[in-house]
Amino acid sequence: MDERTDKESRKLLQRLRDTLVSGDAGQARLDKITHLIADSMGTEVCSIYLFRDDETLELCATEGLKPESVHQTRMRMGEGLVGRVARTGEVINTPNAPAERGFRYMPETGEERYSSFLGIPIQRLGEKLGVLVVQSRDARQFSEDELYALEVVAMVLAEMAELGAFVGEGAALSARHQQPVVFRGTCGQEGAAEGRVWLHEPRVVVANPIADDPHREFERLHEAVDQLRIGVDQMLEMSKSGDKDQLQVLEAYRMFANSRGWMRRMEEDISRGLSAEAAVEKEQSLARARMDQVQDAYLRERLADLDDLSNRLLRILTGQGANTGAEMPPDPILIARNIGPGDLLEYGRSLKGIVLEEGSVGSHAAIVARALAIPLVVHAGHIATEALNGDHILVDGDQGMVHLRPEDTVVSAFRDKVAMHAQAQQQFASIRDLPAQARCGTTISLHMNAGLMADLPSLAGSGAEGVGLFRTELQFLIRNQMPKRSELSALYSRVLDSAKGKRVAFRTLDIGSDKVLPYMKPTDEPNPALGWRAIRVGLDKPGVLRMQLQALLRGAKGRPLTVMFPFIAQYEEFAAARNELDKAIAREERLGHQLPASIEVGAMVETPSMAFAPKRFFDEVEFVSIGGNDLKQFFYAADRENERVRRRYDTLNISFLSLIERIVERCNESGTPLSFCGEDAGRPVEAICFAAIGVRTLSMRPASIGPVKSLIRKVNLEEIATLIRHARDSGATTVRPAIMEYLKGIS
Repeated sequence: MDERTDKESRKLLQRLRDTLVSGDAGQARLDKITHLIADSMGTEVCSIYLFRDDETLELCATEGLKPESVHQTRMRMGEGLVGRVARTGEVINTPNAPAERGFRYMPETGEERYSSFLGIPIQRLGEKLGVLVVQSRDARQFSEDELYALEVVAMVLAEMAELGAFVGEGAALSARHQQPVVFRGTCGQEGAAEGRVWLHEPRVVVANPIADDPHREFERLHEAVDQLRIGVDQMLEMSKSGDKDQLQVLEAYRMFANSRGWMRRMEEDISRGLSAEAAVEKEQSLARARMDQVQDAYLRERLADLDDLSNRLLRILTGQGANTGAEMPPDPILIARNIGPGDLLEYGRSLKGIVLEEGSVGSHAAIVARALAIPLVVHAGHIATEALNGDHILVDGDQGMVHLRPEDTVVSAFRDKVAMHAQAQQQFASIRDLPAQARCGTTISLHMNAGLMADLPSLAGSGAEGVGLFRTELQFLIRNQMPKRSELSALYSRVLDSAKGKRVAFRTLDIGSDKVLPYMKPTDEPNPALGWRAIRVGLDKPGVLRMQLQALLRGAKGRPLTVMFPFIAQYEEFAAARNELDKAIAREERLGHQLPASIEVGAMVETPSMAFAPKRFFDEVEFVSIGGNDLKQFFYAADRENERVRRRYDTLNISFLSLIERIVERCNESGTPLSFCGEDAGRPVEAICFAAIGVRTLSMRPASIGPVKSLIRKVNLEEIATLIRHARDSGATTVRPAIMEYLKGIS
C-alpha cells in the first residue's frame, strides 16, 4: 500500500470528520458523504443503505442514482446484491453487476446503466447497520487498495451512526439509544421485573474515530499493546501452577497479543486515517462478523478470545474500564453478552432481572438465576450494544420478551400484569400451611428444588415439605478449582441446618452436557447431552465421587441423609454407585467418624431405558425421582436447548404419559417411593395429570408450589384419571384439550 494511497484515504476521512462536526442535519450529512466518497473513489455512484428494521434495507442517500429514489427504494435482507452483502456480511466486488447472481433490477434508481459494483457492509461489533456501495459505468474490478479504503470509510460511518451524526430533520436515522426497542428472546427463568439497565461490561464509546497524526496513533497503539502483553504475561505467570485449560486460554491470548498480522492490519487502518481505538474496533467488528458465520466450535472460541482481547485493548486506549464510576441503580436489571455463575452470584439477589445476548436455558447462569428466583431472558440479540446504563427496562421472563425504553402504554399493561401476579401470590400464601389434598381425598407431597444456600429460606415461605432435589454441582461450577472435602462437608451441614429437619435429597455431581467445570478439560463431544456426563463421569473418575460422598456423610453429623445418583441409564450403574457409597460408609466407620442416623439412597430416572429396567433395580433402590427435563428430551429425541424443537412436543401427549404410567407401575410393584422433578412438575396443569396417574410427590421451583397446590385442591384426581383413560381409548394423541375443558368447570 503506497504512501499516496494512504494520503488520499486520510484526506477523505478528514473531509468526513469535517462533515461530522458541521452543523448540518442528518440527511444533509449523508448526502454530503456520498458526494465526498464518489469524488474520492472516482465513481459515478455512491449509495448508503441503512436498516429500517431487522429485515429491511432502505436507500438513505445517493450520489449518482435518481434523487427521488431516496427513502423510496427498499429491499429485504438477502434481496439483490445489496441485500446479499447485508445478509452475509461479506464484500461483493464485481465488474459486471447485472450478470452477478442475485442481481435485482430497480428501475426507480436508474442503476441499470452502471456495470461495476463494490458493496461493503456497515457494521459495528457484530451489529449490522447497512451497506455502502460504489458503482461506475466502466466494467472495472476495484483494487485491493480501493476495497480496503472503503472498508475504513464504512467503519467510520458505523461510528458516526453510533454518535448520532445522521439524526435530525429529514434524517435517515432516528436517534440511537433513545427509541423504544423490543427484544424477543427465550425464557431462561419465569417472572417479571421492571427496573433500570446495569451493564455488566459498559460499552466502550469511540468518540474520535478519525485522527490527524498517524505517528502519534502508532505510538498510542504500541504503548497499549505493550501494556496488554504485560498484563497477559502476568496472568500466565500467576496461572502456571493452575489447571491446563486456563493456561491454554491465556496462551491463546498471548498468541493474539503477539500476532504480527493483527498489529499490521491495525497499523494499516491507522495509516489510512483511523484513530488507534477505531482501528482496534474495526478489527473487532470483523472478528465478530466472522464469528456469526463460523460453525466450527474451536474457531468460534478463538474468535471469541480475539474479541475479548480487543475489549481489553480498547479499555486501555480509552481509559473506559469496567469501573466507570457509575452507581448501580436501586432496581438493577443486568445486561450482558454472557456471564459466568461466579460473577452472577457476586451480584446476588440485588438484581431484579437478567438479560443475556447469548446463554441457554440450561446454562450455568440460568441455573443460578432459577436458584435466586430472578427473571432471566436469554438470546436477546444485540441488547448489550443498544442499552445504556440507567435505561428504563421491562423483563417478561414468562414470554421471553424485553421492553427497552418502553412507551407508557406498554409500562401500564406490564404493571397490571405484575399486580395480578402479586395478587395471586397473596392468595397462594393463604394456603401455604394447608395440605395439597385433592377433592377426592388424595394428598400430594410438594417439594422444592434448590442448589444454593440462598434457596433455603424459600423452604418455609413456599410451603414445601422438603427439598426434592439439591443440585450439588453449583458449588463446583462457581469455582476456578476443585472445592475441598472440608468445604463441601461444611456446606452440606449448613444446608441440613437450614432445612430444620425436613428431608433434603442431595443429587451427586451432575456435570457434563451443558454443565462443564471451568477446571475440567472439555471433551468436545459431538452430542454432549448423550455423552460423558453425570454418573458416567463419577464412575469413571471415582476419586471425585468418593470425595463428595465422604463430604455428604460427614456433613450429615448424625442426622438422616438422602443421596440421589443422577442419570442412571442401566441397573449396573446404580449398583456401582451404591457400592462406592457403601465403601465410603465403611471407611468413615473405620475412621471412627459419626455416621448418619439413616441413609436413603435413590436414583434419577432420566432415560426411557429405566422404565424397562430389571426388577432388581426397583427392589434395591430406596426411592426413584423422574428427571422430567431429560426424560422428555430423550423420549422425543428433541434437544431442550434447541429452540426449534424444545416446544414442539407436548408433555401431556398420551405416549409420554404412558411412559410415566409404566414407571409408576414398576415402582408400585416393588413399593418404591416415586417423585417427579423438573420444570413440568411446576406447571399446574401438567402437575395434576402426573398426580392423577399415580405420582404422589412433585418437586419444583419454590414459586411454583403455590399455584400447583391451589389447583390440586380444586380438582378430583379420579375424574382426571378417567379423562386420561378416555382420551387414550378414543385414539387422541394428547389429553390437554380434555383437561382444559374440564378445568373450565372448576370454581
